[in-house]
Amino acid sequence: MTESAPDTVSVLFTLQAEAAPGMLPRLLQPFAKRDLVPDQVKSRRAGEVLLVELGMDAMPANELHLVEGNLSQVIGVRRLETMRRARLRSAA
Repeated sequence: MTESAPDTVSVLFTLQAEAAPGMLPRLLQPFAKRDLVPDQVKSRRAGEVLLVELGMDAMPANELHLVEGNLSQVIGVRRLETMRRARLRSAA
């Protein structure tokens, strides 16, 4: 296991969005257009709301605010929270 580069952050985006067809691909698009693949994608439907978690263990720090901004602009997103997570370091 290698340590992530110092210019990366571990982040979890938690969203509430309309439970509409095509919502999940629209939420993944901000990552895809930057050649990023989330390490964690979880979703579940709660009535008319889709609850989604998108996480990356080592997101380039300079991309964080761009992805966050794109996610907040997706039509149907009602709420977005961004949480930086503590990273586990490998033992030397």
